Amino acid sequence: MLFITIFVGATFFLSNVALSTEAIGPGILNSFIINSGQSAFAFSLLAIAIFIFEVIDPRALERASDRIKENLDPIIAETGRGSLEDFIRNFNLIESILQKYGEAYQYGTGLTSMQSSFGESQLRPRRRLSNGRLAEILLRNEKINEDLFIKIRELITIRNSIVHGADPVVSQHIVNESTDVLNLLRDALSLG
Repeated sequence: MLFITIFVGATFFLSNVALSTEAIGPGILNSFIINSGQSAFAFSLLAIAIFIFEVIDPRALERASDRIKENLDPIIAETGRGSLEDFIRNFNLIESILQKYGEAYQYGTGLTSMQSSFGESQLRPRRRLSNGRLAEILLRNEKINEDLFIKIRELITIRNSIVHGADPVVSQHIVNESTDVLNLLRDALSLG
């Protein structure tokens, strides 16, 4: 995207310079600027076309998710396949703990006179905070340490890559890691 922005900016710049130097009349400098502008325009169109084809590729997200998962869970061959159901169950429990902790941050604490006439049960959440953001809040409030925070973030990334990837497979190591993170999170928040 940055590449396209630079090329389009260069194209606009060269076009304006070509228009400005047109008053000078024909010459080598003017020809060079016009040819450079036309080349930049052609490359910009080509870069935009390639970008569009990459964006509309239906398997692009799956391939990117699989690459992320391979970087975070490369040891399937060593530890064997793990139970996807166990991983998802552990992750859902971690997510529910994060969401329960984050309820105070998702609902407004101050009631206006109109809201108080309807009662608190009719309040709607202002926004749903992401799991990563909730883990960050736990870290900032010193409820968890940085090591646990990093592990939670990695599990969130792995879970997202599994959901959006083509091959929903986890290693036994990651299943064990999710169990450990769940237990550490429960201990850190004194949930038992």
